[in-house]
Amino acid sequence: MLIKMTEAARYKLKEMVVNRAQTPRIDADVAGGCGMTVKFSIVFDEPRRNDLTIEMDGIQIRFDRFTKRYLNVETQIDYSDEHGFLVGESFASSACAIEID
Repeated sequence: MLIKMTEAARYKLKEMVVNRAQTPRIDADVAGGCGMTVKFSIVFDEPRRNDLTIEMDGIQIRFDRFTKRYLNVETQIDYSDEHGFLVGESFASSACAIEID
């Protein structure tokens, strides 16, 4: 897994880490069963016991094992004033697996 950050995202994350004194975490919001959708976001909160941590340019970014399953081999974090943080590409799956005995 490779995480890339644009210059705008790096600047904004550093600013927010200093102002909030909390660590950013990549969070996956998964909805549905068959036809599930996954949307990524950045949240700022206290560390959780089983979080994984990576460090980029002096910024620690956390994520849990659940979120890691959905992150692509290469995930980009971007930031714009209009949209906020954009993490990877959200996606939808229409695939359904049914096991028949």
